[in-house]
Amino acid sequence: MKKPVIELDNFTWQYAAQKEPTLRELSLTIREGEKVLICGPSGCGKSTLAHCLNGLIPFSYHGEMHGSVRILGKETKDLSLFDVSKMVGTVLQDADGQFVGLTVAEDIAFALENDNVAQSELFRRVDEAADLVDIKSHLRHAPTELSGGQKQRVSLAGVMVDNVPILLFDEPLANLDPATGKQAIELIDEIQKKTHTTVVIIEHRLEDALHRDVDRVILMQDGRIVADAAPDELLASELLRAQGIREPLYLTALRHAGVSPRPDMCLHNIESLRLDDGQKAAVRRWFHETPAAPKAPERPVLLEAKDIRFAYDNGFEALHGVSLTVREGEMLAIVGRNGAGKSTFSKVVCGFERQQEGTLTFAGQSLDALSIKERADRIGYVMQNPNQMISKVQIFDEVALGLVTRGVSGEVQRRRVEDALRVCGLYPFRNWPVSALSFGQKKRVTIASILALDPKMIILDEPTAGQDFRRYTEIMEFLRELNARGVTVVMITHDMHLMLEYCRRAAVFADGRIIADASPADVLTDPDVVARANLRETSLYALAVRCGVDDPRAFVQRFIDHDREVREP
Repeated sequence: MKKPVIELDNFTWQYAAQKEPTLRELSLTIREGEKVLICGPSGCGKSTLAHCLNGLIPFSYHGEMHGSVRILGKETKDLSLFDVSKMVGTVLQDADGQFVGLTVAEDIAFALENDNVAQSELFRRVDEAADLVDIKSHLRHAPTELSGGQKQRVSLAGVMVDNVPILLFDEPLANLDPATGKQAIELIDEIQKKTHTTVVIIEHRLEDALHRDVDRVILMQDGRIVADAAPDELLASELLRAQGIREPLYLTALRHAGVSPRPDMCLHNIESLRLDDGQKAAVRRWFHETPAAPKAPERPVLLEAKDIRFAYDNGFEALHGVSLTVREGEMLAIVGRNGAGKSTFSKVVCGFERQQEGTLTFAGQSLDALSIKERADRIGYVMQNPNQMISKVQIFDEVALGLVTRGVSGEVQRRRVEDALRVCGLYPFRNWPVSALSFGQKKRVTIASILALDPKMIILDEPTAGQDFRRYTEIMEFLRELNARGVTVVMITHDMHLMLEYCRRAAVFADGRIIADASPADVLTDPDVVARANLRETSLYALAVRCGVDDPRAFVQRFIDHDREVREP
């Protein structure tokens, strides 16, 4: 048996500002060369556990600890943060927060420069690390010039250059489009096999994370480990759904068809899934016995964009004659690869940027003459990076800021802020400082701050990034209820599950153009659109093909409609 490299023995951690421990009596052993996935609902302690493994606890966070954390046999509390960094390399979910160099080469070399490595040796090791993650051709580029997937490769090279024996990935898929996320998981798997490094992945997007095999899945809840099992065993159990973690969609489809998943069916990804003839027949029978949902009536146009062209000051043309209509009370998804123009289009709509050509109208009124504030009274916007929106120290004050600037005060202000906080699952933290929150919790603060303003239309850039299935469902069900009351919701997202479950229509961006405007099921079953927009074909389609369903596209839509119906409160 291989030697342990990470050992937690009856470990408890309580932040100085909290009344209860965040981690409770954890005992965990991870051995040399293992690849382990840690998942659990938001607030379960995953990020805190990561901080314990990379030394930020106890060196950067104040609190009380009991028990033991050993890395390579050494107690972390007896080491320095620098010592731990030489054993555990961390790749953050927000790659931009990890860059320190002006070029890719400088960023990768940073740790070596701190160690006063000779120049010839430094060049050699930078080249080796860059070659390992396939980023060598971009060494002279600035990090800001890279795509999301390329940035992640640079971050990985920056820790690999130190030859660390343990790699820790904190939600590596959170900010990546579906195809790039798939490539990231493949890259992690490739690096692990080449280097035999121990890999720990913290990620709540279970189906995507299991695109490549892992040795174990550790499930956390309320600061405790509730399961430590092989993926197939965990997927066959009820534990994931009980803890608010979304199981792979193909497993949910099998359950709807009356097929009970078992470990011997190789459940961990759709490519490995084993189905017998009877199980395939059950899926086909479910499809033919489940009626299609009726089509929703068409509503009046609310927002209309015609021939929008926008270029940045450096000459880069981000939008090439984009035309799109958004109807009253619609829930629309905008999808596409990183850098396709999705966020730029939303910024033009909100007035943060001004198009060079084309027209925008809202409820029949031209938006061109309206200021950003006037547009904000009609269209709320939640940015992808919450740190770019937050300006107050306290959570309550941040959510109340828009109301304060509009002169809303007293009981009305308090009620509207507290209602928004409850919807976003933040009411218990209303008097906390924003700095005490995780990235996902900060995201919810920014959503709450916009919801408090009660806009007629809301644009959300990655609304569920970093959220577990339960919190995701709470936010999306609220948005669905808001939508049912007539508020138009537009979501820019990389989450294909979100698009399938909640949207009747998707606009697909690629290279500054809209290449498809159709139902999500049609989008994700069109190989050409999937490839051009860096999307990922849904596993539901693959399941339908495997089972011999005569209309796989219709199967996907029928599953989504049925699943939504059975899950509605």
